Amino acid sequence: MNVKEVLAWADKLVLAKTGSHLNSLQQAVLIGVWNGQKYKQIADNYHCTEVNVKRVAGELYKFLSEELEEKVNKSNLRAAMQRYYIANHAHISNSNHVSYNINVCGEQLNCGETGKKELNSIINQPNKIHDRTHIPKYDRLYPHRTEELNTLKHWILNENSAIITIYGLSGMGKTALATQLVDDIAEHFDRLIWYSHRTFPNLNALTTDLIQFLSQGDATEHRALLDYLRSHRCFIILDDFQETLTPGELVGRYLPEYQNFGKLLQDIGRSPHNSCLLILSWEQPPEIATLEAENRPCHSLLLSGSVQLAQELLKNKGLSDPEQWLELINRYSQNPSWLNIIAATIQDLFNGSVAQFLSYPNLFLGDIELIIIEHYQRLSPSEKSLLSYLAHQEDISDLSNIPSEPFPSEFNLLANIYSLRKRGLIQTSLDSKHFQLILEPIIQHYSASHDNDEQLERSP
Repeated sequence: MNVKEVLAWADKLVLAKTGSHLNSLQQAVLIGVWNGQKYKQIADNYHCTEVNVKRVAGELYKFLSEELEEKVNKSNLRAAMQRYYIANHAHISNSNHVSYNINVCGEQLNCGETGKKELNSIINQPNKIHDRTHIPKYDRLYPHRTEELNTLKHWILNENSAIITIYGLSGMGKTALATQLVDDIAEHFDRLIWYSHRTFPNLNALTTDLIQFLSQGDATEHRALLDYLRSHRCFIILDDFQETLTPGELVGRYLPEYQNFGKLLQDIGRSPHNSCLLILSWEQPPEIATLEAENRPCHSLLLSGSVQLAQELLKNKGLSDPEQWLELINRYSQNPSWLNIIAATIQDLFNGSVAQFLSYPNLFLGDIELIIIEHYQRLSPSEKSLLSYLAHQEDISDLSNIPSEPFPSEFNLLANIYSLRKRGLIQTSLDSKHFQLILEPIIQHYSASHDNDEQLERSP
């Protein structure tokens, strides 16, 4: 029994149990384990973390153990499969069974550097070019993000969405969610690449590099980006999208060097093609809301916190007083990154006691303040003014009750609320009784303290 037959058999097994074929990472793990590679080797070849490879391997071992009715692990995978093959007299190598677009370097396993050619053929199948160079490495996706992950898969694979935006405050897990999404659906695309806007000085540099990648050096004719999105099924991930937007103004004003980006997004969202552009951003691009309103194949996902995810995080950190975890979680907006930072402080100063930490009356920011400052510096003066006002209010349930005195004469209340919502800094709630503006506790605390600091600086 060879690796090609094992992949085909495992693909049918996973398809029967989950409704999905083996993804490219699962294939890479099976090939690597079959060839005796260490998890780190597999991770390095696939450009992901060793922890992620171990997680995927564990899931596969569970499937195989249930089917083979014996415990399967890294050390006995080959032997277990050979026993199963002999016991069932299976001729899995029949070409009728191997029809899952699985490409390996041949029937035998001694094709040069062990497993490397097989893995390369999984990542770069004929006519498929996937550049994973700039995909960040993350240990794992918390299981409580499964719903968001399935929603994204549905939008891309079932609804054929042209543009999807995942936005929200830094630290919520946008990049981790996107990396897992790439692992799960990469095999559905001919071209795949991940970019960060931090590495491109302007829109022209980005599109030029992107066209060069999609064309793979084919310079026979000059073609527009949309032409390549139509001729290949492409999955393009654009990280740090907020870097294209002008800080100090309401959301949606592009930097001069990116001034035509909005038109490009509209063209991609309104034109027929089978490609997908995934945008990761602190702030939602305004064109996406417009395209969604037009019922174009575009979607936005505001990634917010999760109580279950946060509880798992605090449990892994070994904090005590679980009956008070919910208060801690809500104080820090259920943000995984912020809770990681504050958990380290609790361990360091309070021996892991959440109760002792919460006994202090003031909300502690510490290193989190540096992160919030990055968001705060992107605000327009009018947005800062509105945040300052909201930070001193207990409840805002009627916009008509907001006085005009604290704000400049040209202040547009609705425009500023709209902009702050697109930055994920305020939320609106509409229950059966009334409308309410909600400011996260940590944002409220920072805005109020920042306002006090400015007043002290202005005082004689």
